[in-house]
Amino acid sequence: MTSQNASLNVTEFIIGGFDAVKTPMAVGVVILIVYVVALLANITNILLITYDKKLHKPMYLLICNLAVVDILYTSSASPTMIGVLVAGVKTISYVPCLIQMFAFNLGTVMEMFSLAVMAFDRLLAVSCPFHYHSYLTNARTLVLTYILWIAACGFVAFCPATVIHLTHCYSVLMYAFCGYAALIRTTCVDPNYYFNMIAIITFFLLFLTFTFICLSYVGIVFFVKLSSNNEKLKMGSTCLNHLIVVTCYYCPIFVTAILTRLGVVLTLQAHNGLLIGTILGPSVVNPFVYCFRTKEIKCKIMKMFQKN
Repeated sequence: MTSQNASLNVTEFIIGGFDAVKTPMAVGVVILIVYVVALLANITNILLITYDKKLHKPMYLLICNLAVVDILYTSSASPTMIGVLVAGVKTISYVPCLIQMFAFNLGTVMEMFSLAVMAFDRLLAVSCPFHYHSYLTNARTLVLTYILWIAACGFVAFCPATVIHLTHCYSVLMYAFCGYAALIRTTCVDPNYYFNMIAIITFFLLFLTFTFICLSYVGIVFFVKLSSNNEKLKMGSTCLNHLIVVTCYYCPIFVTAILTRLGVVLTLQAHNGLLIGTILGPSVVNPFVYCFRTKEIKCKIMKMFQKN
């Protein structure tokens, strides 16, 4: 390995995050199976909502957007990890590495934004049931979604903008794929400055979106208390889907992004395990939650099987 004072002309990186894994093939096959299931489930959700005009409503458009985000999120890193573990391909070129970092971070930010706007959608549905469709139309939902994607790209552009001009002293990535932290650790600079900057941005986005979700549910609980028992059951069932998805996403994020900055030390294996869980967990849970717990989508799937 090159000394820290001498910079390298890096054209490709070596992914070394799985070097300590004793059974790489088994781990790779598990990731492959979960990835394929997540991909097929999310594509199914998108196709069902796209081709059924009865599902062209704000809530289902947001579910469709979440499915797109999940595909981007899990596809940003899973193929690389599968290639390393199953095929033994441990190298990735410089430009694809930067693209992978951008795609992964974009998926991370959009997952937060999508869950936040879905919480707002549920708040409107509960607090203004008679005016819901006039307040949140399909056109407004699409415009809001576009704005979120543009805002997310703006936040994520920070990562390649800070990395691309830095010189590299190492060519080995210590993590499972091309993440921001992995790339910064290959440079010749003190990583703490860049880690602190990204930690501030991450904390801001986590705090903003999670607080917004919590406040939305405070409002939902308030309006549910004023409703009849039948309405409470219906509202509770609708919101439970979203709560499951929120819990599945934010729990590992809080552990990796917040606790580690507060002094909690994670081993490389533990860090990679949490990161893989963060990527694959929500992407495979979300479509099944909305398939089996959303009445209209579930009925559509049942009709398809009955016809066959």
